[in-house]
Amino acid sequence: MYGAGSGRIITAATGILQACHISATAVLALSAPPLAYPTPLSTASLSSETPVPTAAHSSPDKWAQQAFSAFLDVLQATPGFRQREGQMAMAQCVADTFSRADLGDCEDPQRAIAVIQAGTGVGKSAAYASTAIAMALQRKTRVLISTATVALQEQLMQKDLPALAASMEQPFAFALAKGRGRYVCKLKLERLVGSSGAEDDFFEADFPAVALGTASQEALEERRFRLYEHMAATLATGRWDGDRDSLNEAPDAQDWATVAAERHSCTVRHCPRFRDCSYYQARNRLAEAQVIVANHDLVLASLGMKTLPELDNCLLVFDEAHHLPAVALDQFSSAMELASLRWLDRLPKVLQDVSSALQLDLDPDVSTVSSQLKATLNQLARMVLDLVHASTQGQDGTLRFAHGVLPEALGEPVALVLAQATGLAQALDALGTQIKQIAKDDPMQALQCSQQYAKLGPLAPRLGALTSTASLLLEHGEQPLAKWLQCKSESGFLLISAHACPMVPGDLLRQFVWSQARAALLTSASLTSCGSFDYFLQECGLSGNPNVQALEVSSPFDYATQGTLTVVHTMADAKNVQAYTGEVVGYLMQDMARVEHGALVLFTSRAQMRAATDAIPARLLESVLVQGSTSRTRLLAAHMARVEAGLPSIIFGLQSFGEGLDLPGILCETVFITKLPFAPPSDPVDEARAEWLRRRGRDPFNELVIPATGIKLLQWTGRAIRTEEDRAQVICYDKRLNEQAYGRRMLQGLPPYRLLQRK
Repeated sequence: MYGAGSGRIITAATGILQACHISATAVLALSAPPLAYPTPLSTASLSSETPVPTAAHSSPDKWAQQAFSAFLDVLQATPGFRQREGQMAMAQCVADTFSRADLGDCEDPQRAIAVIQAGTGVGKSAAYASTAIAMALQRKTRVLISTATVALQEQLMQKDLPALAASMEQPFAFALAKGRGRYVCKLKLERLVGSSGAEDDFFEADFPAVALGTASQEALEERRFRLYEHMAATLATGRWDGDRDSLNEAPDAQDWATVAAERHSCTVRHCPRFRDCSYYQARNRLAEAQVIVANHDLVLASLGMKTLPELDNCLLVFDEAHHLPAVALDQFSSAMELASLRWLDRLPKVLQDVSSALQLDLDPDVSTVSSQLKATLNQLARMVLDLVHASTQGQDGTLRFAHGVLPEALGEPVALVLAQATGLAQALDALGTQIKQIAKDDPMQALQCSQQYAKLGPLAPRLGALTSTASLLLEHGEQPLAKWLQCKSESGFLLISAHACPMVPGDLLRQFVWSQARAALLTSASLTSCGSFDYFLQECGLSGNPNVQALEVSSPFDYATQGTLTVVHTMADAKNVQAYTGEVVGYLMQDMARVEHGALVLFTSRAQMRAATDAIPARLLESVLVQGSTSRTRLLAAHMARVEAGLPSIIFGLQSFGEGLDLPGILCETVFITKLPFAPPSDPVDEARAEWLRRRGRDPFNELVIPATGIKLLQWTGRAIRTEEDRAQVICYDKRLNEQAYGRRMLQGLPPYRLLQRK
C-alpha cells in the first residue's frame, strides 16, 4: 500500500539514494560501545550477515524449562530477593513463547508473540532478560532488546545486564546499538584540522543564512577549529573512542553534524580509515554480542539493512512497547522543505568538481535540472504560503488536505519535483557508483575517492526527502494518507514544508515487522486501556493474530491501602477553558500549600502550566520547579535536594513528566492531574485518521481518543506509588473522570486506588 522497501518510499535509483529510504534524519546503520564481558562464541558465528542455526533437535519444552530455571537461579542469587507472583508468571510466559517459535531457515515457521502488561514493581526487565538470554544461549541465537527512552537503555546497560552477566551460569556479552551519526568520521575530522593537507572548504556545512558580522564569523570558525583540533588530539591519543556520547561536553548539533559519520558519505571498505573507523570498530564489537540493546527508531530504521540481527533469527523484545505505534508512524512519514534551497545552488558545482577531480563523466543536464528544480520548489513554496495564509487569515499554521486529496493546482508542480529530483538522484547515484569502482580497482586512489564521495553525501538525503514526499503526496489509495502543508516562523526565518504520512501504524508494523519476526515480546506497564488490550493490539497490528498471547501481570502493590485517587468536582466545565483553568488553579494553590515533601503537578498544555505558574503565591515560589526552566537532570536533582533537606518541593511538568519519572517515597507523595490528558485535536495525522473513520461510519472518539487518553492517564497515575512502602495520593481536578461514561471506562483501567470525591 505504501510502496516497496522497508521504509519511506523512494522512487529514485539505488546506491547513494537508497541510504535515504528510511528517514532523512536517521543516518542509521548501527554500532556499539566496548563490551563489558567476553563472548564465548566466535565473531563470525554471530555476524548479523550470517544466519544462526536453530538447535532443531532440542525440545521446546526443555528450552522453556531451562530458561525458566535460569530465571529462578538469578532470583535466588539476587540480594534482598522477594518472590513476586506476577514476575514468575511473566518469566514463564516469556519462556513458553520463545520456546515455541521457529528461528532461521525453515518452511512454514511457527511464530510466537507475547504481549505482557507488567504493572509497576513487577520487575519486568529481570523477568524477560534472564529468561530470554538463557533461551538464546541454548538456541545459539541472540536477544534484541528495544526501548523507547534513554533512561531505560541506561538502566539495562549499567545495571540490569551487568548484574545478570555476573549471576548467570553461562557468560554472555552485551552491547548498545547506536546510530552511525553518533560516531565521528575520522576522514572528515582530519580534513577539517588539515592533517591530510587538503583544501579547507571540503566539508562545506549547510548552515542557516544567519547574518553574522565578520568578527562574529571569525570567532565562530575559530571556536569550531579548536573543537575539531581537540577531538582529533583525543582520538589520536586514545583518550576518546569517537562516540559523541562519551565526550565530556556535548558539542553543538551543527558542529557535530559537520564531522559525524554518515551512510551517504562512506565508501566503507574502500575508505583508507576503514580499519580504524570508530563506527565500524563499534559495529564489529556489536557482532560479538549475544544481547543487543537498541531503541524502537533504530530497529524500524534498520529493517532490511543487516545491521541488527535479522528479526526472523533472534529473540525480539520491545520494552516500553506502548511507544511502538507512534514511532512507526514517525519512521514512515516524509517531509520536504520548500524554502531553504541553497543546497540546490551548490549541487551542480559539487558534482562537477567531483567528476573533474576524478576525470569522470557527468550528465550535462545536471545544472539545468537543478535550476529547474529550484524554480519548481520556489513556485510550490509561493503556492503553499498562499494556501496556508488563506486558511489561517494571514497567520502561520498548518493546512491539512481533507481525505488526503491534493488540490489540483498542486498536482503538476509536485509531479515536476518528483521527476526532477529523481533525475538528479540518478545522476548522483551514477557518479557515486563510478567513484566506488575506481577505489575498488585502484587502491592507490582510495583516499581521494573517499574524500570526493563524501562530498556527495549531504545531497542524497535532501533529494531523498523530495522524492519520497512528492511520491506520497501524489499517491491515492483505498486508505488515504495524511497530507498537510506547514508554514512557521523560526528565529526570523520562514519555514515552508509539505508533509505526508500513513495513518494506521498497525498496517505498517504488520507489513514490515510482524511479517518477519518469529519470536517477540511486547511489554510495558501501560498496554491496556480501559481494562482491555484491544486498543494496543489494534495499533500494533496484532489484533486477530493467532500467534499472539496477551497477559496482564498485576503490580505487587496494594493500591487500595497505599494510596487514594480523589476526583475534585469543579463548577466550570472543562470545555470552558478559561473558566476551568482559573478554577483549577485556585484549587491547586490551596492544595499545594499542604504539601510537606515532594509532589508532581501534571498539565495538559503549556498555557495551563503558565497560568498556574503566574498564580503561585510568594510563600510557595521557592518550592516550585517548572519544567523547561533548567535541564531535566538539574531540575530533578534540585527536587531531591530540597526534599532530602526537609523542604517541600513541587514539580510542574507536561506530558514527558507523566511517564518514566521515578520518584519513590517522599519524593512524590502527591500527584496533581489538572485535566484529563486528551491529545490536542490539531495533529494532522490524528485528524486525518478520525476523518477516515467517520467516513466509514465509525466513531473515532470511542475507537481512538478514549483509549489513547486512558493509557496516558494510567501512566500519569502511576507516578504516585513506586515501591511497596510508598504512601501517596492522586488528585484529579477533572470531574469527567467519574461523571462521564468514558471517564468511568478510563477508571476501570487505573490501579485500584481508594476512590474519593471532593466538591
